[in-house]
Amino acid sequence: MRAPRESTVDSPTAAEVVDVVKVYGRGDNAVRALDHVSVNFLARRFTAVMGPSGSGKSTLMHCLAGLDTVDSGRVRIGRHEVTGLSDAALTRLRRDHIGFVFQSFNLLPTLTAEDNIRLGLRLSGRAVDRRWFDTVVNALGLRPRLGHKPGELSGGQQQRVACARALVGRPDVVFADEPTGNLDSRSGAEVLGFLRASVHELGQTVVMVTHDPVAASYADHGVLLADGRIAAHLQQPTADTVLSALASLGA
Repeated sequence: MRAPRESTVDSPTAAEVVDVVKVYGRGDNAVRALDHVSVNFLARRFTAVMGPSGSGKSTLMHCLAGLDTVDSGRVRIGRHEVTGLSDAALTRLRRDHIGFVFQSFNLLPTLTAEDNIRLGLRLSGRAVDRRWFDTVVNALGLRPRLGHKPGELSGGQQQRVACARALVGRPDVVFADEPTGNLDSRSGAEVLGFLRASVHELGQTVVMVTHDPVAASYADHGVLLADGRIAAHLQQPTADTVLSALASLGA
């Protein structure tokens, strides 16, 4: 049974973009990936960002996470203004305040699961909060697998290691880019269930880009993009409401 979804009252903003424009290319080849987009993502909420191919959903996430720059407008993570930061400052921001979960897992094959989970903290010189580490590992059911290397783990287990790595540093927000894209339905449901539990039980903020209506149904809120603009907001999305919204866009 899914945990009850909480009210968004009094939740601060974890990330936001204000009047953001992002254009790729020039002249006749220019593509306006984001066209004056403004949207905020509440803390301690699970938000799904959806839309047809080319809608701008991945570009929005990359700009929010400081992986790409904007041409105009503002981007903020927590109390930190992202727009205009130097490369070194962006690296520190991503290291200390943002967690990432990618479709391709991005684990180092020579390291054990535990070492992969701790890698970001080790690179930044931060100590591991053992109690929090244990909470995350136990919640993901990874305790028996900590000594295994990625090649000895299933796809679902590898993605759970990636989730633990994203959460162990207590980031302001976790960005998940198609986190179930390489998983079977059962493993995907396990990962999505944990992402939801990390919000409702551990107080994390998760922003997930997905094309999958079923994956989006795990979220508290849905943001639908089309042609680089916000097309709709969906409260407590279901697979059916997401499919209906996408159909209305001709997707």
